[in-house]
Amino acid sequence: MPIYEIQHAIPLSISQKDELAAAITTLHSTTFTTPKLFVQVFYTDVSTRDVYIGGVARSGNHIKGQVRSGASRSQAEWNTLCVEMARAWDKVCGVPLPTRKGGKEQGDTKLHSVTLMGGMVAGLEVGFVLPSAGGDVDWIRENMAAFRKRADEGDEDMKGLVADVEARGLLVDEGKSAVQRLEEALGWGDAA
Repeated sequence: MPIYEIQHAIPLSISQKDELAAAITTLHSTTFTTPKLFVQVFYTDVSTRDVYIGGVARSGNHIKGQVRSGASRSQAEWNTLCVEMARAWDKVCGVPLPTRKGGKEQGDTKLHSVTLMGGMVAGLEVGFVLPSAGGDVDWIRENMAAFRKRADEGDEDMKGLVADVEARGLLVDEGKSAVQRLEEALGWGDAA
């Protein structure tokens, strides 16, 4: 569903790419109800491209996201997501300073921007028409039998999807989330 492009002017190792992709996937899927299988992250090395920032030739590192926006997702959630992605970059890529390798400057490790654009109108992924923003839980419920069938047939992506949905309690039972059912059982929250 969301597609994140990491434009990097500094070299990133495979382990850095793995760690950053995992962080972005977790951040997006836990901020919203998007199953992890549908969070895509890819990398573009922009170190040899002509890039201008403020009208001046300058390289930089950026995270660009194409996401599903809607009334169910607040500006505060999007802002927090951007800040947390920047923190993940700093954790994975190091302090924002120019680095040297063999006496040659390698570029500044700082993240110049995180930009999320909400223009995704429709999509099809792993054979399923994607839901609108905020419709993930209903969509999961409607498609769970098909997800399980494909998982049972050996589809590794679907096995991961089913495990993710179950581990995070994204399924709804009688209109109540797993958290609501737990609160009700314990006499907490609205059930108190």
